[in-house]
Amino acid sequence: MERSIIISNGRCGSTLLSDLIHEEPETLSAQEFFMTMAPWSRSMEVLTGAEYWAVLSSPKEEISTLFRIGLPPKEVRYPSTGKWAANQEDMPRILGITLAKLTDDPDGLFDQLAPRVKAFPRQEAAQHHKDFLDLLAAQTGKQRWVERSGGSSQVAPFLLANYPDARIVYLERNWADSAKSMSRHPSFQLVQLRVEALSRWGIDPFRVRPDQEVPEELAPYLPDRITPELLQQRGDDPSRYVHLCAFMSSQAQQAVDDAKPENLLLMTYEDLLLDPVGQLTRLGEFLLFDDPAGWADGVAHRVRTK
Repeated sequence: MERSIIISNGRCGSTLLSDLIHEEPETLSAQEFFMTMAPWSRSMEVLTGAEYWAVLSSPKEEISTLFRIGLPPKEVRYPSTGKWAANQEDMPRILGITLAKLTDDPDGLFDQLAPRVKAFPRQEAAQHHKDFLDLLAAQTGKQRWVERSGGSSQVAPFLLANYPDARIVYLERNWADSAKSMSRHPSFQLVQLRVEALSRWGIDPFRVRPDQEVPEELAPYLPDRITPELLQQRGDDPSRYVHLCAFMSSQAQQAVDDAKPENLLLMTYEDLLLDPVGQLTRLGEFLLFDDPAGWADGVAHRVRTK
Protein backbone atom coordinates (compact mmCIF):
# COMPACT_ATOMS: atom_id res chain seq x y z
CA MET A 1 0.00 0.00 0.00
CA GLU A 2 1.44 3.35 -1.06
CA ARG A 3 0.74 6.15 1.44
CA SER A 4 1.03 9.90 0.84
CA ILE A 5 0.14 13.02 2.81
CA ILE A 6 -0.39 16.56 1.52
CA ILE A 7 0.61 19.20 4.07
CA SER A 8 -0.52 22.80 3.73
CA ASN A 9 -1.74 25.83 5.67
CA GLY A 10 -5.12 25.66 3.94
CA ARG A 11 -6.83 27.94 1.42
CA CYS A 12 -3.99 27.27 -1.01
CA GLY A 13 -5.50 24.89 -3.54
CA SER A 14 -5.22 21.72 -1.51
CA THR A 15 -8.94 20.87 -1.83
CA LEU A 16 -8.59 21.21 -5.58
CA LEU A 17 -5.65 18.80 -5.56
CA SER A 18 -7.67 16.29 -3.52
CA ASP A 19 -10.60 16.53 -5.92
CA LEU A 20 -8.30 15.98 -8.91
CA ILE A 21 -6.54 13.05 -7.21
CA HIS A 22 -9.98 11.50 -6.70
CA GLU A 23 -10.16 11.13 -10.49
CA GLU A 24 -7.17 8.75 -10.53
CA PRO A 25 -8.89 5.33 -10.52
CA GLU A 26 -6.40 3.46 -8.30
CA THR A 27 -6.06 6.17 -5.66
CA LEU A 28 -8.11 6.88 -2.54
CA SER A 29 -8.30 10.62 -1.99
CA ALA A 30 -8.89 10.86 1.77
CA GLN A 31 -10.02 14.39 2.51
CA GLU A 32 -9.91 16.13 5.89
CA PHE A 33 -9.20 12.95 7.84
CA PHE A 34 -6.30 13.98 10.06
CA MET A 35 -7.74 17.39 10.95
CA THR A 36 -11.19 15.89 11.46
CA MET A 37 -9.55 13.52 13.95
CA ALA A 38 -7.78 16.31 15.86
CA PRO A 39 -6.80 16.29 18.67
CA TRP A 40 -6.64 12.50 18.30
CA SER A 41 -4.55 12.96 15.15
CA ARG A 42 -1.69 13.94 17.47
CA SER A 43 -2.47 11.59 20.31
CA MET A 44 0.00 9.04 21.65
CA GLU A 45 -2.91 7.38 23.44
CA VAL A 46 -3.30 3.61 23.22
CA LEU A 47 -6.82 2.56 22.21
CA THR A 48 -8.71 -0.62 21.45
CA GLY A 49 -10.43 -0.90 18.10
CA ALA A 50 -13.80 -0.32 19.77
CA GLU A 51 -12.49 2.79 21.53
CA TYR A 52 -11.02 4.08 18.29
CA TRP A 53 -14.33 3.54 16.46
CA ALA A 54 -16.07 5.48 19.23
CA VAL A 55 -13.87 8.44 18.33
CA LEU A 56 -14.46 8.05 14.57
CA SER A 57 -18.20 7.87 15.10
CA SER A 58 -18.42 10.84 17.48
CA PRO A 59 -19.21 14.39 16.31
CA LYS A 60 -16.43 16.94 16.03
CA GLU A 61 -17.27 19.87 18.28
CA GLU A 62 -15.90 22.57 15.97
CA ILE A 63 -17.97 21.34 13.01
CA SER A 64 -21.02 20.90 15.25
CA THR A 65 -20.65 24.50 16.38
CA LEU A 66 -20.54 25.75 12.79
CA PHE A 67 -23.70 23.81 11.99
CA ARG A 68 -25.39 25.13 15.12
CA ILE A 69 -24.77 28.77 14.19
CA GLY A 70 -25.67 28.25 10.54
CA LEU A 71 -22.17 28.39 9.02
CA PRO A 72 -21.52 24.80 7.92
CA PRO A 73 -18.14 24.22 6.21
CA LYS A 74 -18.45 24.26 2.42
CA GLU A 75 -16.35 21.09 2.32
CA VAL A 76 -19.16 19.02 3.87
CA ARG A 77 -20.71 16.86 1.14
CA TYR A 78 -23.14 14.77 3.17
CA PRO A 79 -26.24 13.95 1.07
CA SER A 80 -29.59 15.53 1.90
CA THR A 81 -31.10 12.04 1.89
CA GLY A 82 -28.67 10.66 4.50
CA LYS A 83 -29.88 9.53 7.90
CA TRP A 84 -27.97 12.35 9.63
CA ALA A 85 -29.19 15.08 7.26
CA ALA A 86 -31.65 16.47 9.79
CA ASN A 87 -29.15 16.37 12.66
CA GLN A 88 -25.74 17.24 11.27
CA GLU A 89 -24.63 18.75 14.58
CA ASP A 90 -24.37 15.19 15.96
CA MET A 91 -23.12 13.53 12.77
CA PRO A 92 -20.08 11.21 13.09
CA ARG A 93 -16.95 13.16 12.23
CA ILE A 94 -15.81 10.96 9.36
CA LEU A 95 -19.15 11.05 7.52
CA GLY A 96 -19.58 14.64 6.37
CA ILE A 97 -16.37 15.04 4.40
CA THR A 98 -14.03 12.03 4.44
CA LEU A 99 -16.62 9.37 3.52
CA ALA A 100 -19.05 11.64 1.70
CA LYS A 101 -16.30 12.67 -0.73
CA LEU A 102 -15.81 9.01 -1.70
CA THR A 103 -19.32 7.72 -2.31
CA ASP A 104 -22.95 8.71 -2.76
CA ASP A 105 -23.78 6.35 0.13
CA PRO A 106 -21.47 7.37 3.00
CA ASP A 107 -23.85 5.84 5.54
CA GLY A 108 -23.49 2.44 3.87
CA LEU A 109 -19.69 2.71 3.82
CA PHE A 110 -19.73 3.81 7.46
CA ASP A 111 -21.74 0.72 8.42
CA GLN A 112 -19.37 -1.56 6.46
CA LEU A 113 -16.34 -0.11 8.25
CA ALA A 114 -17.73 -0.36 11.79
CA PRO A 115 -17.12 -4.08 12.52
CA ARG A 116 -13.74 -4.06 10.78
CA VAL A 117 -12.44 -1.09 12.76
CA LYS A 118 -13.82 -2.39 16.06
CA ALA A 119 -11.71 -5.50 15.46
CA PHE A 120 -8.47 -3.49 15.28
CA PRO A 121 -5.98 -4.50 18.02
CA ARG A 122 -5.14 -2.33 21.00
CA GLN A 123 -2.49 0.09 19.69
CA GLU A 124 -1.42 3.73 19.51
CA ALA A 125 -3.70 6.21 17.74
CA ALA A 126 -1.14 6.79 14.96
CA GLN A 127 -1.22 3.11 14.01
CA HIS A 128 -5.01 3.14 14.12
CA HIS A 129 -5.05 6.07 11.69
CA LYS A 130 -2.81 4.25 9.24
CA ASP A 131 -4.76 1.01 9.55
CA PHE A 132 -8.02 2.89 9.02
CA LEU A 133 -6.81 4.59 5.84
CA ASP A 134 -5.40 1.27 4.59
CA LEU A 135 -8.78 -0.35 5.27
CA LEU A 136 -10.65 2.49 3.58
CA ALA A 137 -8.47 2.14 0.48
CA ALA A 138 -8.97 -1.62 0.38
CA GLN A 139 -12.71 -1.32 1.01
CA THR A 140 -13.04 1.03 -1.98
CA GLY A 141 -10.77 -1.03 -4.24
CA LYS A 142 -7.77 1.32 -4.30
CA GLN A 143 -4.07 0.49 -4.21
CA ARG A 144 -2.87 3.69 -2.51
CA TRP A 145 -4.14 6.57 -0.42
CA VAL A 146 -3.37 10.28 -0.39
CA GLU A 147 -4.59 12.16 2.69
CA ARG A 148 -5.17 15.89 2.57
CA SER A 149 -6.51 18.17 5.30
CA GLY A 150 -6.78 21.94 5.12
CA GLY A 151 -4.54 23.47 7.76
CA SER A 152 -2.57 20.27 8.32
CA SER A 153 0.57 22.35 8.92
CA GLN A 154 -0.68 22.41 12.53
CA VAL A 155 -0.14 18.67 12.88
CA ALA A 156 2.86 18.36 10.55
CA PRO A 157 5.27 17.43 13.37
CA PHE A 158 3.06 14.48 14.33
CA LEU A 159 2.47 13.38 10.73
CA LEU A 160 6.12 13.42 9.71
CA ALA A 161 7.29 11.77 12.91
CA ASN A 162 4.72 8.96 12.83
CA TYR A 163 4.61 8.20 9.10
CA PRO A 164 8.27 8.32 8.05
CA ASP A 165 7.64 6.13 4.99
CA ALA A 166 4.85 8.31 3.62
CA ARG A 167 5.41 10.41 0.53
CA ILE A 168 5.02 14.05 1.60
CA VAL A 169 3.68 16.82 -0.62
CA TYR A 170 4.21 20.27 0.90
CA LEU A 171 1.90 22.77 -0.83
CA GLU A 172 2.38 26.50 -0.27
CA ARG A 173 0.72 29.73 -1.39
CA ASN A 174 1.69 33.34 -0.77
CA TRP A 175 0.49 34.38 2.65
CA ALA A 176 -1.44 37.48 1.56
CA ASP A 177 -3.79 35.54 -0.72
CA SER A 178 -4.11 32.63 1.72
CA ALA A 179 -4.89 35.03 4.56
CA LYS A 180 -7.55 36.85 2.54
CA SER A 181 -9.26 33.53 1.76
CA MET A 182 -8.94 32.31 5.37
CA SER A 183 -10.55 35.51 6.67
CA ARG A 184 -13.76 34.64 4.78
CA HIS A 185 -13.88 30.97 5.77
CA PRO A 186 -15.71 30.02 9.03
CA SER A 187 -13.46 27.02 9.75
CA PHE A 188 -10.33 29.17 9.60
CA GLN A 189 -12.01 31.92 11.58
CA LEU A 190 -12.34 29.29 14.31
CA VAL A 191 -8.75 28.13 13.84
CA GLN A 192 -7.48 31.70 14.18
CA LEU A 193 -9.62 32.24 17.27
CA ARG A 194 -8.23 29.13 18.94
CA VAL A 195 -4.60 29.95 18.10
CA GLU A 196 -5.03 33.51 19.41
CA ALA A 197 -6.75 32.33 22.59
CA LEU A 198 -3.99 29.83 23.28
CA SER A 199 -1.36 32.51 22.67
CA ARG A 200 -3.00 35.17 24.85
CA TRP A 201 -4.50 33.14 27.69
CA GLY A 202 -3.23 29.60 27.29
CA ILE A 203 -6.84 28.46 26.80
CA ASP A 204 -8.41 26.62 23.89
CA PRO A 205 -12.11 27.66 23.92
CA PHE A 206 -13.03 24.16 22.70
CA ARG A 207 -11.08 22.40 25.44
CA VAL A 208 -12.16 24.31 28.57
CA ARG A 209 -12.34 22.23 31.75
CA PRO A 210 -15.51 22.53 33.84
CA ASP A 211 -13.57 24.14 36.71
CA GLN A 212 -11.44 26.40 34.50
CA GLU A 213 -11.78 30.18 34.81
CA VAL A 214 -12.29 31.89 31.44
CA PRO A 215 -11.31 35.53 30.82
CA GLU A 216 -14.29 37.83 30.28
CA GLU A 217 -13.02 38.76 26.82
CA LEU A 218 -12.94 35.12 25.73
CA ALA A 219 -16.25 34.00 27.24
CA PRO A 220 -18.48 35.08 24.29
CA TYR A 221 -16.41 32.84 22.00
CA LEU A 222 -17.07 29.61 23.88
CA PRO A 223 -18.81 27.00 21.66
CA ASP A 224 -22.18 27.28 23.40
CA ARG A 225 -22.22 31.08 23.21
CA ILE A 226 -20.59 32.13 19.96
CA THR A 227 -22.85 33.64 17.28
CA PRO A 228 -22.35 33.75 13.50
CA GLU A 229 -21.98 37.54 13.64
CA LEU A 230 -19.28 37.36 16.29
CA LEU A 231 -17.33 34.71 14.41
CA GLN A 232 -17.59 36.50 11.06
CA GLN A 233 -16.36 39.74 12.63
CA ARG A 234 -13.04 37.98 13.13
CA GLY A 235 -12.62 38.10 9.37
CA ASP A 236 -12.58 41.89 9.32
CA ASP A 237 -8.84 42.07 9.99
CA PRO A 238 -6.85 40.02 7.41
CA SER A 239 -3.61 40.69 9.30
CA ARG A 240 -4.77 38.15 11.88
CA TYR A 241 -4.62 35.51 9.17
CA VAL A 242 -1.23 36.59 7.85
CA HIS A 243 0.06 35.94 11.37
CA LEU A 244 -1.77 32.60 11.35
CA CYS A 245 -0.09 31.67 8.04
CA ALA A 246 3.31 32.60 9.46
CA PHE A 247 2.70 30.48 12.56
CA MET A 248 1.47 27.47 10.61
CA SER A 249 4.25 27.71 8.02
CA SER A 250 6.87 27.78 10.75
CA GLN A 251 5.38 24.60 12.23
CA ALA A 252 5.43 22.80 8.89
CA GLN A 253 8.90 23.96 7.92
CA GLN A 254 10.36 22.97 11.29
CA ALA A 255 8.72 19.56 10.97
CA VAL A 256 10.23 19.07 7.52
CA ASP A 257 13.64 20.21 8.73
CA ASP A 258 13.50 17.86 11.72
CA ALA A 259 12.12 14.79 9.94
CA LYS A 260 13.97 15.20 6.64
CA PRO A 261 11.45 13.00 4.80
CA GLU A 262 13.03 10.77 2.20
CA ASN A 263 10.24 11.45 -0.30
CA LEU A 264 9.31 15.13 -0.34
CA LEU A 265 7.71 17.18 -3.12
CA LEU A 266 7.45 20.97 -2.82
CA MET A 267 4.64 22.64 -4.75
CA THR A 268 3.17 26.14 -4.90
CA TYR A 269 -0.33 27.16 -5.87
CA GLU A 270 1.11 29.89 -8.08
CA ASP A 271 3.13 27.35 -10.12
CA LEU A 272 0.05 25.16 -10.42
CA LEU A 273 -1.90 28.04 -11.96
CA LEU A 274 0.91 28.87 -14.39
CA ASP A 275 1.50 25.31 -15.60
CA PRO A 276 -1.35 22.97 -14.60
CA VAL A 277 -0.37 20.08 -16.86
CA GLY A 278 3.32 20.22 -15.97
CA GLN A 279 2.76 20.56 -12.22
CA LEU A 280 0.08 17.87 -12.09
CA THR A 281 2.24 15.50 -14.13
CA ARG A 282 5.06 16.11 -11.67
CA LEU A 283 2.65 15.40 -8.80
CA GLY A 284 1.31 12.25 -10.44
CA GLU A 285 4.83 10.93 -10.97
CA PHE A 286 5.68 11.60 -7.32
CA LEU A 287 2.53 9.82 -6.15
CA LEU A 288 3.40 6.84 -8.37
CA PHE A 289 0.30 7.04 -10.56
CA ASP A 290 0.24 4.52 -13.40
CA ASP A 291 -0.23 7.23 -16.05
CA PRO A 292 0.63 10.60 -14.50
CA ALA A 293 0.70 12.49 -17.81
CA GLY A 294 -2.63 11.05 -18.90
CA TRP A 295 -4.20 11.87 -15.54
CA ALA A 296 -2.81 15.41 -15.66
CA ASP A 297 -4.08 15.99 -19.20
CA GLY A 298 -7.53 14.79 -18.18
CA VAL A 299 -7.98 17.03 -15.13
CA ALA A 300 -5.82 20.13 -15.77
CA HIS A 301 -8.75 22.07 -17.26
CA ARG A 302 -10.24 22.23 -13.77
CA VAL A 303 -7.37 24.39 -12.53
CA ARG A 304 -8.63 27.95 -12.92
CA THR A 305 -7.63 31.34 -11.56
CA LYS A 306 -10.41 32.55 -9.28
